[in-house]
Amino acid sequence: MTLKTVWMVGLVLSFATAASAGEAEDMALGKKLFTSQAVPACAVCHTLADAGSEGAIGPVLDELKPSEDQVARALRDGLGQMPSYKNSLTAEQIKVLSKYVAKAAAGK
Repeated sequence: MTLKTVWMVGLVLSFATAASAGEAEDMALGKKLFTSQAVPACAVCHTLADAGSEGAIGPVLDELKPSEDQVARALRDGLGQMPSYKNSLTAEQIKVLSKYVAKAAAGK
């Protein structure tokens, strides 16, 4: 293996590691938003196994398995009894929370 090949492999691996670390941070922040930081907390109404929540008002997200886009739309616009969070969460927080819910509900 040439030095150039070794360097390229190292570069690819470092990007992959950084992406995994960023993904883990996003999932941890999404879980915090779901369980306590969003007001009202999503966990009050929704059941989601990964978050350890057993809400009784909203749908069971593990069964519904919403997409990231569906969650983001519900957070921005509200849905049924669910309030809109567009004035209390930033666009980035909505993105991270949506990603967390979609991945956690899908078991990923």
